[in-house]
Amino acid sequence: MRSLIDPPGFWLSSLTKRIPDSDVVPLTSRVGAEIRGVRLGGDLSDAAIAAINQLLLKHKVIFFRGQEHLDDAEQELFARRLGNLVPHPTQGPAAGTASILNLDSGRGGGRADQWHTDVTFVDAYPKFSVLRGVVIPAAGGDTIWSNTHAAYENLPAPLKILADNLWAIHSNAYDYAAVRPRATAEEKKHFEEVFTSTIYET
Repeated sequence: MRSLIDPPGFWLSSLTKRIPDSDVVPLTSRVGAEIRGVRLGGDLSDAAIAAINQLLLKHKVIFFRGQEHLDDAEQELFARRLGNLVPHPTQGPAAGTASILNLDSGRGGGRADQWHTDVTFVDAYPKFSVLRGVVIPAAGGDTIWSNTHAAYENLPAPLKILADNLWAIHSNAYDYAAVRPRATAEEKKHFEEVFTSTIYET
């Protein structure tokens, strides 16, 4: 039986043993790793999924390049292997899917261009988000992540004590409090139908 604290490299060796030619490349000292040599899909072995889960917990964000074979259905099959799907409660899923949210800023869609954590205002919030780039610009368009666990662990003791004793209400009301000033009448109507119909708090 394994100990509760895995030895260094355990999950890396676990993944490489279960998926030939796979490799894990840490991208920074605090957050992010690229997993190479893995073809994502719902047919990955339980052992490979367990290793990927643990690598997610360790690195917080993992990247799989060259996954052009994925479509919406196959993305959801893979995501289901990581846990229960949590659809966005105020924005409907893409046609034919249970939980996929299309983000297309080029067609007037919203841009998540501020620091945020996905859907923390529901009772059973998601463990991970699975983001798939379909149309990727040649330059720019970066998505940036931070490791809030590392940020907390490295707080000075007085600030950590302060954080430990704070309480917060997680709500979607702030995000949807105002419409862009230049929004058209159609955009305002859509905003009201989608975003202001239900307020969530936890």
